[in-house]
Amino acid sequence: MKLVRPLLLATALALAAPAFAQTGPAATPSAGESDPARIQKLRERIRADQKALVAQNMPLTDAEAKAFWPVYDKCRQELDSAQRKSNQAILDYVNGESKMTDAHAKQITANLLEAEADEARARKSCFGRVAKVLSGKKAARYLQIESKMRALQRFDAAVVIPLVP
Repeated sequence: MKLVRPLLLATALALAAPAFAQTGPAATPSAGESDPARIQKLRERIRADQKALVAQNMPLTDAEAKAFWPVYDKCRQELDSAQRKSNQAILDYVNGESKMTDAHAKQITANLLEAEADEARARKSCFGRVAKVLSGKKAARYLQIESKMRALQRFDAAVVIPLVP
């Protein structure tokens, strides 16, 4: 457990930056996308500049880009707010793991579920706003990119967070 705690804290802090995006324009995964080294590279790139990866994966005209990026920035604020709530719940678990009570476990779980509900509301709101400035296909693509980043982020957290004792 001692070895897991530093890794857990590092992962919890890194959760503020989502961690996965498809790097090519193809809509279906290639055989190499599950390669651990490639996934690690994507994690590093997205943490360094998430917006650049979104830009790389969103084929936008100049007019679309002008309309999309302000909406994207607003969406990121909403999604990041929900993510901070989730991060806080994870940190509460980490910090209270050794003295976890039933009441504390229930409260942390309730906080995490509320953060997930906030995230779902933010994603729905973002999709609506993006769909107003981009075609349905491009709006769906953006949501897919966000979903891929979030999926890897959740996986990373799940790997290092031990089960409640």
